Amino acid sequence: MTQHLINDETAYNEEVRDLAGWCQSNNLKMVKDPSQTVLSSTAWQAVPECQVEDKKASQQFLPPSHKTPEQMDSLLQMGRCKQVLVLAIFCLSASVMYSFIYHYSTTEEHTDQLVPQQIRAVPSISLRQPNCTCQGSGVLVLKDHLPKDRYDDIVKRRAEEYRKHHIRTSSSLNRLILAPSNIPLQYPIQGFTVVPLQKTLIPGLALHAAKRQSYKVTLRVSSGVLAIKALGEGDQEGQGENEITVQSTSLSDLNNLLGRMTYTSTVYRMRTGDLAHFTFEHHEAVFPIVIQQTSMPVLYDIGNDINYRVTIVTKTFLRYTELQVLISSIRTYYKDIKIIIADDSLEPQKVNGSNIEQYIMPPAQGWFAGRNLAVSQVTTKYFLWVDDDFLFTDKTKIENLVEVMEATPELDVVGGSVAGHGQFYFSLVYEEGNGEDGGCLKREGAVKYQPVPGFPTCSFTSGVINLFLGRTDAVRKVGFDPRLKRVAHSEFFMDGLGSLLVASCSHVSIGHQPKIANAKYSSFRRQKSKDFEDKLAHHFFKNHLKCIRYG
Repeated sequence: MTQHLINDETAYNEEVRDLAGWCQSNNLKMVKDPSQTVLSSTAWQAVPECQVEDKKASQQFLPPSHKTPEQMDSLLQMGRCKQVLVLAIFCLSASVMYSFIYHYSTTEEHTDQLVPQQIRAVPSISLRQPNCTCQGSGVLVLKDHLPKDRYDDIVKRRAEEYRKHHIRTSSSLNRLILAPSNIPLQYPIQGFTVVPLQKTLIPGLALHAAKRQSYKVTLRVSSGVLAIKALGEGDQEGQGENEITVQSTSLSDLNNLLGRMTYTSTVYRMRTGDLAHFTFEHHEAVFPIVIQQTSMPVLYDIGNDINYRVTIVTKTFLRYTELQVLISSIRTYYKDIKIIIADDSLEPQKVNGSNIEQYIMPPAQGWFAGRNLAVSQVTTKYFLWVDDDFLFTDKTKIENLVEVMEATPELDVVGGSVAGHGQFYFSLVYEEGNGEDGGCLKREGAVKYQPVPGFPTCSFTSGVINLFLGRTDAVRKVGFDPRLKRVAHSEFFMDGLGSLLVASCSHVSIGHQPKIANAKYSSFRRQKSKDFEDKLAHHFFKNHLKCIRYG
């Protein structure tokens, strides 16, 4: 007889176990053969407990020690496959049964034996966010540009203003909510909005649980009160308070009561929120309630032609020659469109022409103050911003920019390109930083995010050049900071970051007039060292910035 040797201890144990099972099923005993010293099933012998009458059967069920190596291998593989299959079926059945019992068949009397599934509400905005850093060339650390004699006072006042800003802009809606898995509670997870102080039915509340002797759920809020309209059969506690408990022996009756649950906010704000805690036994769910005053739409009748849709807006200072050239070029292509001019020249001159509005400002009020004034007088849905030394050409197609805006209602600003400057655009990346040091801002030129759908020559970005079509109401909400007088452009897009959707298009362009020597204008135009320092100190306080990197 050829011995089939197995030198792996694990395989040996499995083989012996298989042999023992075979012996038991065939009325045999298994004893150790003293003459065998190797790890092999042949070290064991099968001894009959009784006579096997069927000789064919006795041949068929020979023990492994009487089989060839090929037969032995086949037998072992079949046995192990059966073991794995049986074990897998057992584990799957146990898992399904445990899940069903744990989640749906537990009565209140046994909940103290289970680990509760808790929900966490984590603030997404904190006064102590991780610190940020500005790295690379072109980094400006803003605190280094504060007046030394007022440094401590400025830092203290900024911290207080940031604390108030956080109170004004944060709410319970800014919290991260993690939903537990496999719970029997049904509730609204999004879209439940109420008007301040007005009673509103909570949609979708229900319990889906296995049969019990009694069912009890609790609902709790913090910025409002709860009530059940037209109470029927069932017990309830807390009617008209911020916590209410509903209990019934009938699941159907309980869900009927939940279907009539109302919420009334006790806080009057334009936009805030509340978190409702919905519990059953050891299960708890949290869902948001948006408290918001309904606002009325502001619509613009855009008429049937470009004159009802767009106003051309500019600001001028000591450059009337360039301004007249600009107006003449506009009238070449758009003879009836309205032009609004904000003028803070030292000695204003009357600008003549049809459908032109000239607003005289106090002298040298600055770039952004003039933009604010001009845009405040726009009555059309859109305005086109141009500098007073630009030049309209046959490629200055305002209609093309309007087409992009009308096809993409979310857009607020769409820029073009300027001769000599190209399609200038840039990205703004802001990290909030922590409440003490402030945030970090990085401006990077020539960065696009993705194409505007349907317009392959247009891409989303953060900021564009001085030729842009703006959505009037959206730009007004951001505004132009009048403290920035001499050099300012990116600052408008910085203030609009997170609220203005901006795109840049290459298929619309405008010309630029040749420069004319103007010493007086240049003396105002050039940014002085003090202006630069004041602007950085302004960003430190106003935008709560730690540093800026211009790339």
